[in-house]
Amino acid sequence: MRYFNYLSPEEEQAVFHKPPTSFNNASSREILSYAAGAALYSPATRLTIADDLVNRKYEGLVSMVFDLEDAIGDHQVAEAEESLLKHIDSLASAIERGVLPQSHVPLLFIRVRNPDQLKRLIVRFAEQIVLITGFFFPKFSPQNGWEYFQILDEYNRQKSTDAPTLYGSPILESADVIYVERRAETLLGSKAILDHFPDYVLNVRVGATDFSSLFGVRRSVHHTIYEIAAIRDCLADILNVMGRAEDGYVITGPVWEYFSTKQAETIAGDERIACLARSYGLDPKTQAEYGLIREVLLDKENGMVGKTIIHPSHLKIVQSLFRVTHEEYLDALSILQNHDGYTGVIKSEYANKMNEIKPHLSWAKRILAKATVYGVLHEQENSN
Repeated sequence: MRYFNYLSPEEEQAVFHKPPTSFNNASSREILSYAAGAALYSPATRLTIADDLVNRKYEGLVSMVFDLEDAIGDHQVAEAEESLLKHIDSLASAIERGVLPQSHVPLLFIRVRNPDQLKRLIVRFAEQIVLITGFFFPKFSPQNGWEYFQILDEYNRQKSTDAPTLYGSPILESADVIYVERRAETLLGSKAILDHFPDYVLNVRVGATDFSSLFGVRRSVHHTIYEIAAIRDCLADILNVMGRAEDGYVITGPVWEYFSTKQAETIAGDERIACLARSYGLDPKTQAEYGLIREVLLDKENGMVGKTIIHPSHLKIVQSLFRVTHEEYLDALSILQNHDGYTGVIKSEYANKMNEIKPHLSWAKRILAKATVYGVLHEQENSN
């Protein structure tokens, strides 16, 4: 699997200074934590998932989540599990018959409801578990988190040596995380679990929709999640606790729930955002697209990588915005190359800023990690 693999060799050469690297679910944890990227959610009860993947219905799809939690009804759990197992059987069969090349299999994740379901599914998948990259743990907390990761630890210790590691991604979305009187204890307790099982943590995900519901609010298409005060403050604390460079956890941006198939006559926005969008080869046609671009740009400024996706039209937009610019790439390379103990500060390659070697080192490492997965744009590249 590889980002932007729908481009022809000529198009890729025209767009990228450094093209994206191929990966699969046996790649390193660092690569996969960035590669999970724009993860498209789908209810596990949806009948055509396997066929859609085999037929490559969604151009640009790299990671997908089979949802067994909020996307299905409480009375559909057994049905959803059976549907999920059939989908995985169908994919395994398509791979075995050569209908679905291994290189076209996206990273597959499952959002479970509870630890008991996680344990049950691992057993039921049997040898086909190797098709799964990891599981998402909803409403993650110190109360349920240990059990989730202990189950993963038990599996990974007992699996065959040639089987890929099975990862977990906690979703922070419960009342204990956002209610201020319980937040610090919950976040620190949750982080203690991740620190105990760091090799199995792929992403830290944020459920902003669940947070919003606790206050009876919902951002409009004209505003980002960062403009909802209670959510913004909570995101700041999550980033403070979970996003420290020394820990290396990748935090993923929350879902943008708006999409549109109709072009708007006017888009309420400022030219600065539109100009930034064009620099990544994007030209928003609707208010929903403009709002998504604006929020992803803010995700990036806050150090988040990737985003939860609920509509295929969001895929290419989010992926495009995480490509590394030529300027970022040269700055990062310069910082790493001059990290020798003899240089403190150096003028950037574009001669428009000063790069301080020690303070910008963590940023540079993150940029190069993103460059490996998403590629590096040519200088002044404006094509999609």
